[in-house]
Amino acid sequence: MSVTATYYSYVGETLTSMTKSTRRRWWWALWGLLATSAVGIAVYSAQTYLVGGVERNQIPLNDLFASHYVTIAVHAVPSSLALLIGPFQFLTRIRVRYPKAHRVSGQIYMVSVVLGSIAALFAATYSVSGFSVQVAFYILTAAWLYTLYQAYTTIRRGEVQLHRIWMIRNYALTFAAVSLRIYLMTGLALQEGFFPSLSFADIYHASAWASFLVNVLVAEYFIVQRTLKPLARRQQAQGHTSRAASGAAVRPAGQGALTVW
Repeated sequence: MSVTATYYSYVGETLTSMTKSTRRRWWWALWGLLATSAVGIAVYSAQTYLVGGVERNQIPLNDLFASHYVTIAVHAVPSSLALLIGPFQFLTRIRVRYPKAHRVSGQIYMVSVVLGSIAALFAATYSVSGFSVQVAFYILTAAWLYTLYQAYTTIRRGEVQLHRIWMIRNYALTFAAVSLRIYLMTGLALQEGFFPSLSFADIYHASAWASFLVNVLVAEYFIVQRTLKPLARRQQAQGHTSRAASGAAVRPAGQGALTVW
């Protein structure tokens, strides 16, 4: 078993052994960390292109494609909005108390992802960061659109649980904007302190792939541990209850069965 798998297994077992109130505090802390980082990166990224202009852009531009900066800006602004909205869509209190606000926010999120994805395809095509980065962003964009489509179709069919699962997957890809920066900063720090032979290109390529692949693994673990396993336990418990009630109803009363009439 890998170190990562061992870590997440440990976290899952720890959460299972916690009391309900402790688990609630733990997950609120994790949500707060996710929301804070998402809001911070969203605001920083959006204002860079809404206010800063070309001189504040930190992404290498393709001189042969005059509109490369425009595609990056058009990608960054709606993607930042989706990144900002996402964490609050997962709050049960908001979904229950303000269903209309949840729907409207979801529609804005969906439009933002579509616009961000279309612009991302053009930005990746003319990227000067190399073929590996282009492929990584193509895969990320395709998965981003596919999971959004699945989330939309499931909620249209009234399949709320499946909708939530697909939205977890989709937002994990949206959150790649945060992960990319974390891995990039970590890689540059390691380069300066321990691995001076690494180039910026090496770090950026690795960060581009890790930014969504690791997020996908974490999302799937979360889906299994926090959604599918509890659902399976509830269904199993209901099945036992139904079989017990059925057995009691058909067993002769003289054999000590409960009469359910």
